[in-house]
Amino acid sequence: MYVEDTIAAIATPVGCGGIGIVRVSGPDASGIADRVFRKQGNGGLESHRFYYGRITDPADSSLLDEGMAVLMRAPRSYTREDVLELHCHGGYLVVQRVLDACLRAGARLSEAGEFTRRAFLNGRIDLCQAESIIDLINSRTEMSLAFAQSQREGTLSARLGEIAGVLRHALALIEAFMDFPEEDLDVATQGQIESLAGRSREELGALLESYAHGKVIRDGISVLLAGKPNVGKSSLLNALTLEQRAIVSHIPGTTRDVIEEIINIEGLPVRIIDSAGIRHSHDEIEQEGIRRSLEKLALADLVLFLVDGSAAIDHQDLELVQALSGKRFITVINKTDLPQVLDEKALPADAQAVHISSKDGRGIEQLRSAILSSFVSERVLTSRDHIAITSSRHRDILIRAVDALDKFRLQFTSGASGELLAIDLRESLAAIGEMTGETTPDDILDIIFSSFCIGK
Repeated sequence: MYVEDTIAAIATPVGCGGIGIVRVSGPDASGIADRVFRKQGNGGLESHRFYYGRITDPADSSLLDEGMAVLMRAPRSYTREDVLELHCHGGYLVVQRVLDACLRAGARLSEAGEFTRRAFLNGRIDLCQAESIIDLINSRTEMSLAFAQSQREGTLSARLGEIAGVLRHALALIEAFMDFPEEDLDVATQGQIESLAGRSREELGALLESYAHGKVIRDGISVLLAGKPNVGKSSLLNALTLEQRAIVSHIPGTTRDVIEEIINIEGLPVRIIDSAGIRHSHDEIEQEGIRRSLEKLALADLVLFLVDGSAAIDHQDLELVQALSGKRFITVINKTDLPQVLDEKALPADAQAVHISSKDGRGIEQLRSAILSSFVSERVLTSRDHIAITSSRHRDILIRAVDALDKFRLQFTSGASGELLAIDLRESLAAIGEMTGETTPDDILDIIFSSFCIGK
């Protein structure tokens, strides 16, 4: 990739719309504006001002569209390069012709994520902020959007910078001792080094632990409704989604395929999966539905184990309890609007139980709260400045950073040399640098930015 050239791409989604935008970035952005845009009046384009005019083909000056142009001169632009945006009508062919005109005028088609990569390479944002932009675009709930915005504004980067600063202080103390090996490290300095490294280990460990809820806030969770036929799974799906999504019938085996709907619980994206009732059946179609249910059971993040509160526990319920071994699940006692017969002592004692009625909505809000609290703490829900990592790349890097500091602690207590202690601290610092982009290899950058769309 040559960052010295000028790139262009369509910045708006493909399809028909009111406005389409073609974005150009690089040293020739102003020249391309002169070749494809004819504004009303005399003079050139002043930076950061919109102009109305004609967008033309640079080959023969034929009219392509009328629209607006804005030139943003470096460094006051998204990429910190000269950036031109051409705003035209949003038809597919119109926008494509405007892009083709920019390419004929000297730009080349941008690669996926190249605009954001240039912003990173030019120092406008670090790698954590760059990665947050794709999370921002893909956000489906207010909570995931808030986390992405927070990371884009640099809160995670600032925290990592603080931790790295503390580790550099500890490393400087060790290196100062290494420069004068004839002098022993005094007790006060030893205590300071141990305290600095220990504090960094604690803060990195807290960030690592935050991945458990950060991931579900970004990606959401899958919740499977499981139980024998006629316990009310389809009725519960309808109650949770507030629409008649599934067919409800007193005939056992009505649901034969998997039905999925996404709902929002206090900002958490939750994919609710209604599946065939699990029982012994000779019907081939129902057997296939049951097989799919068991597959989903193995993959679901959470299982809602439904039982009929108006009936006694039977062998089918108990067989499903065995299938839930090792899974995270909530026992949902349904049909509480009817006289209760169920002996709750026969249910798993270590699982949370919620009483509901899918028919009249009793207990549905308590169930929604139970689903949410299974994955996200109250502190995350109420805090506006909470920092959490949402990327598996960040998790893997933090594991290495924490492991290096754990090794440092063992070496320190065993009286290892300053050279060995410095290696552990540098390893942890290098890992932090990989997160922010200071020490990230080019092949990893290629993978990260290739996940962006062209034009971003």
